[in-house]
Parts: sequence; C-alpha cells; structure tokens
Amino acid sequence: MPMTTDSSTNTPFDSDVEDDDSVVPITVKLTPESCGLRLDKALSTLLPQYSRSRLQQWIEQGFATVDGQPARAKTTVFGDETVILVPQLVESEQPYLPEPMELAIVHEDASVLVINKPAGLVVHPGPGNWTGTLLNGLLQYCPALAGVPRAGIVHRLDKETTGLMVVAKTLAAQTDLVRQLQARTVQRDYLALAWGTTQPSGKIDAPIGRHPRDRLKMAVVDEEENGKPAVTRYERLATGKLSRTPVSLVRCQLETGRTHQIRVHMQSVGFPLVGDTVYGKRHLAATFGRQALHACRLGLLHPRSGKPRVWTAPLPEDMKLLLAQAGIAEPDL
Repeated sequence: MPMTTDSSTNTPFDSDVEDDDSVVPITVKLTPESCGLRLDKALSTLLPQYSRSRLQQWIEQGFATVDGQPARAKTTVFGDETVILVPQLVESEQPYLPEPMELAIVHEDASVLVINKPAGLVVHPGPGNWTGTLLNGLLQYCPALAGVPRAGIVHRLDKETTGLMVVAKTLAAQTDLVRQLQARTVQRDYLALAWGTTQPSGKIDAPIGRHPRDRLKMAVVDEEENGKPAVTRYERLATGKLSRTPVSLVRCQLETGRTHQIRVHMQSVGFPLVGDTVYGKRHLAATFGRQALHACRLGLLHPRSGKPRVWTAPLPEDMKLLLAQAGIAEPDL
C-alpha cells in the first residue's frame, strides 16, 4: 500500500482525525493498483477513515486537485497521479443537542416510535438547519436515542411533507428496519394532489440523481450519471379543479426511497404536485403553501415480534381544505 502523507510534515498520515485537519491538506500518491478506478473509489480505498460519499462531496466542492488540476469524482485515474485533498470539518459531525419539542406520537413501544410529522419540520440536521429538527426533539423525548445512530431515524420526509415516520429506539430495531427498507418490504403510501389529469394508474420506473445543472435539485437521470433506481406506483383516486385547472388526487406507493422521489417522478411524467415551488409550476405555487404531499399509511414487520403492523394518519387540515377547494371528497385511508 502506498504511503499517504500529511503535506505539512511529510509524516505518515494517521487514521485518527485531528481537530484542525480541516485546514491541513493531505497528499496522496496513487499507485498502479488504482488504475482504471474512479477517483472517489481510489481515494476511499486509500483513505478509509473517510466515507466515499464524504470524499465525493469534498471533490465536487473543489477541495481536491489531481496533478494540480481541479478534480472530478467520476474521473478514471491512471494510477500515477498526485492528489491533494483538503478535508473539511462540517457542523453535522458535531454532537446534536436535545431540544424540547411537541411530537405527535402515533405509536410507541420498547422498539419503535411512529410519528406523524407536521409540515415545516426538518427531520435531520443539515446546512441551514443545524437545530430545531426532529432529531433534536427525539433526543429530548428519549435520551437513550443518543446511543443509536441518527437517533434512530431510518427514513426521512421532506421539510414540508407531512405524515408517518418510524423511528428505531434500539440498534437492533434500527438494523432490522434498515434491512426491511433495503428489501423494499416496507409499505409507504402517500396522498398527493397533482396538476393535470393523470392516468388511472401507473408505474414510474426511472433512476433519480442530482440535477446535472442545479445541485440543489434532484432529477430523473441515467444510471451512468449516478442515478439510483427509483420506482413509484400511483393510482388516481379523484379529479377536481383549482384555479380552473384540472387536478388529480393520487395515492402513491414507494418501492424505493430516493430524495424527493414522488415530487420528481410525478413532475417527470407531466403531473407536478400542487404547491411544489421546486419541481412544480411556479405561477400556480401560491395556490398552496407547500407541496401537497402526505405520508398516510405505513406498514412493516415489527422488528421485535416479526408481526405485520400498519398505521395510518389522516390528512392534515390544510390538505383537507385544499381538497374541498378542488371539489374532492376526503378519501378513505
């Protein structure tokens, strides 16, 4: 294995991360064993103390060079290049603090919490939202969650999406739930109001990845462009009109759980969600203050008993009013 050195001291780079390593460049001399690999994969092998996703992020943000030139994560390397990487200490690696928060708990036992998330609540800390998140509230409500990765969170909802989430209270429960999600056996149903008149039912099977031009958005992209498999099934429940424009109430079922999946998939087939200012019709966004999307049904095998469990959450009041405006009756869950 090649020697990896700290460029400021020319001593072997240790796997222990120093407090000030965000400003100390790391110099890596690639070897023939890396030939033919993507740059991010080659570096993840040589710098195992950093995750591949973290390395990808730093590379794309401009904190790496190859032979003095700006680096790209997907560039194929020859195995004789010199890479200089400047690790970045990010706030998300700092300890999260418990914060008092009112949680709408649908179910709780020794293994799981099921929560009905309101609109406007961010699930996990991130840029611009390091406090006031569901994770902070969970740590206050159940201090033992500090010993479970991500405070037991195994899946997320967008900030303005409402509805059901399951949280693991133990490491064993989290491991089991993650496996169920990976096996696509968790049932996650959503109610969404979309612009236009959709087909009676359909299946959208299209990979999703970062938008090629707007890195804050997701998009349907080829797998060659780092798109990840994504499948959404939908069924039209009713139609109506808002601002004299047809709308459809659809029930969407996720087979995968990609970022913004329903919003991106519905937009990709010509039916963006009402109120979605990111993927929808901006001139109609004022019709509703957020994307009209609610996680209404959650089904899984209980991680301790192994028995099937199903929970439902009624539509929030703002979506009930929106359906009434569209002339659509509230659906059965």
